[in-house]
Amino acid sequence: MGIIYYGGTAMPIQIDDRALAHLKVVIAGKLRRGESFTVSWRHPDDQPRGRSTIWLHPSIPLRFVFDDPEPAVLSRQWLEELASSAHSSGGIMLVADHFGESEPTGGSENQDAPRARRAKP
Repeated sequence: MGIIYYGGTAMPIQIDDRALAHLKVVIAGKLRRGESFTVSWRHPDDQPRGRSTIWLHPSIPLRFVFDDPEPAVLSRQWLEELASSAHSSGGIMLVADHFGESEPTGGSENQDAPRARRAKP
């Protein structure tokens, strides 16, 4: 399980390593271009009911920590879907699978991986 440390918050955001690897690539690309956007998610079952959204901006400190020392195999399709949703007015909406799905087996990087859903404007 990977972690995002966002700004000065004391509560880290836990996300599956493979999902976090994809999210990191999209976030880094947007922030490198000076673009701001949101990332939203429903709280996992082991947390109080609800949902959260963070505003990502180049001036806000951000750190990604991965449990697995080896980088995840990235899916081009999943990266494109995340990037597309990041450009939408609703931002990236993480789904429950992002909070606990282990890396798919079988080796194909385009396997059915959990994906971000585009939020409705």
